[in-house]
Amino acid sequence: MQHEARRFLAVADVADLLGVTPGAVVELLESGELQGLRVRGAWRVADDEVQAWVERALELERRRGLWRQAQAASIANLFGGR
Repeated sequence: MQHEARRFLAVADVADLLGVTPGAVVELLESGELQGLRVRGAWRVADDEVQAWVERALELERRRGLWRQAQAASIANLFGGR
């Protein structure tokens, strides 16, 4: 079974993919929200880690949307709204 090599991206490339600034990517990396490694002082992020971060972010937004729906339904029920 052959193992596929991981592709690593520079901060600018990750920023382009996510539609954010390079500074925002560095903040994600430094907070640990996005996993990466430093190579000679420069951050590198595996492309599969970027995909995993996107999937986590989408799931979080989905859950927030469901929570908002549940809260709105509860408020309407409390005040007799339909």
